[in-house]
Amino acid sequence: MAISFPNRQLLIDGEWKEPIKKKRIPIINPATEEIIGDIPAATAEDVELAVEAARKAFTRNNGRDWSRASGAYRAKYLRAIASKIMERKSELSKLEALDSGKPLDETAWDMDDVAGCFEYYADLAEALDGKQKAPICVPLETFKSHVLKEPLGVVGLITPWNYPLLMATWKVAPALAAGCTAILKPSELASVTCLELGEVCREVGLPPGVLNIVTGLGPEAGAPLASHPHVDKIAFTGSTATGSTIMSAAAQSVKPISLELGGKSPILVFDDVELDKAAEWTLFGCFWTNGQICSATSRLLVHENIAKEFQEKLASWAKNIKVSDPLEEGCRLGPVVSEGQYVKVMNFISKAKSEGATILCGGTRPQHLKKGFYIEPTIITDVDTSMQIWREEVFGPVLCVKTFRTEEDAIELANDSRYGLGGAVLSKDLERCERVSKALQAGIVWVNCSQPCFCQAPWGGTKRSGFGRELGEWGLDNYLSVKQVTEYISSDPWGWYQSPSKL
Repeated sequence: MAISFPNRQLLIDGEWKEPIKKKRIPIINPATEEIIGDIPAATAEDVELAVEAARKAFTRNNGRDWSRASGAYRAKYLRAIASKIMERKSELSKLEALDSGKPLDETAWDMDDVAGCFEYYADLAEALDGKQKAPICVPLETFKSHVLKEPLGVVGLITPWNYPLLMATWKVAPALAAGCTAILKPSELASVTCLELGEVCREVGLPPGVLNIVTGLGPEAGAPLASHPHVDKIAFTGSTATGSTIMSAAAQSVKPISLELGGKSPILVFDDVELDKAAEWTLFGCFWTNGQICSATSRLLVHENIAKEFQEKLASWAKNIKVSDPLEEGCRLGPVVSEGQYVKVMNFISKAKSEGATILCGGTRPQHLKKGFYIEPTIITDVDTSMQIWREEVFGPVLCVKTFRTEEDAIELANDSRYGLGGAVLSKDLERCERVSKALQAGIVWVNCSQPCFCQAPWGGTKRSGFGRELGEWGLDNYLSVKQVTEYISSDPWGWYQSPSKL
């Protein structure tokens, strides 16, 4: 399936601009290990130009500056972007599959979600117009108060490679809906569809500087963006280690940040489940997106009464998953994104074996695929809670398993983690599901499923999985500043001080 990669530059102030230092980064197809194109590599000098463009667009003062425009005006552009995404859905899906290694069926689904997210925030942008000057009831009749919701300013958006365009959209759409202007810095491992978003914005006539896109390496482009004194907020999705670094950089100018970081989420399977349904959701919860998802429910806690039968079923189903080139029909597991990620995942598996864990299935390269960063769907048993494989985020198609005896034991094991992004509980007993949902220390809990995500519902975690929420109205609030306005409305003097002439 031939497709050519567009040769893009950096999007700054509405124009494609070559990086000042003229650097570029090769695009490596993770399915073939071949170079199939390249992307521009921004440095601090390019970031400076992008911030200047965003600042100018935010306060252009010509009656059309983005920050003071109506929500309805901004919504028009968001809907136009959504429409263009759907027009180019087939092309964008293929580009993202080639760039990231995700199965084509998944990237096509992602494009639907991208368009839906822009449409959703167009609705919220329009709704903002009716929420301005929201009155507040105050106890003194001589005053009246109201609240204004205003855009925060210029925002830096740093996004990961596992959902390249969708994760960018989760930030770009609400930021623009709120009236912010933005600089998007996608991961250098998968930037192609984010650059195409830039072309979409040009095609729909988005005002120059409202969205700027700078691709490049984290230290050379991401770090200058995070620490820039004229960037008013940073939103980051990625590893906990990088999130900590960004938090330190943002602290120097006391700017707000929101962080959606790593995870090691549990899935609790009780002994009253239908085994086939539970097996599919367990596999989907870990192997979807080639196992490269921060919310992956990669710690399976299964009741000891069904553990042997359930593990055998999981292994049988896992061996039946089609591992292939992402563009091949029916692919359900493609390669991990890069050679570095492949080595990292294989090291996790090797260390688990050396520590005494059992590889129930997988754990190696598929025999029929000699090239590409492929790893068989892997299930590991006989895991101790002290093992790295149980405690650390692998970000690959690896599920580790422990058994439990009681509900209390399951909850204690589930919460014994420094992460708190997601969790799932599978049981026919809905009262039990409700108890466990409340007890799990996580920002997202799934009941009798794993991983469904809707742009109307909040997304984010606790503990070292970050703070702040994306999506829904919470996502819009990320980019709004709340201002209180209080007016004295009495015709009488306040009377606290008196004029000297009246003494």
